[in-house]
Amino acid sequence: MRIFSFSLVSWLGAESPFMFVWSFNTVDAILLSWCALLKKDVAYSILNIFWILVGVVGLLRACDC
Repeated sequence: MRIFSFSLVSWLGAESPFMFVWSFNTVDAILLSWCALLKKDVAYSILNIFWILVGVVGLLRACDC
């Protein structure tokens, strides 16, 4: 999922739908965090929770909030 969204940014450059890209990546991180929590993989859970926080910051910047 992340490869697709970052490929979209590299292809379109400044014309990229940044809100879509950040939303897509944040949803991906939420899903992966849920899976890691179910498997009780602490390291992967922490990593994906970090990416959720990065995604929230990216969403706030993309919406000019």
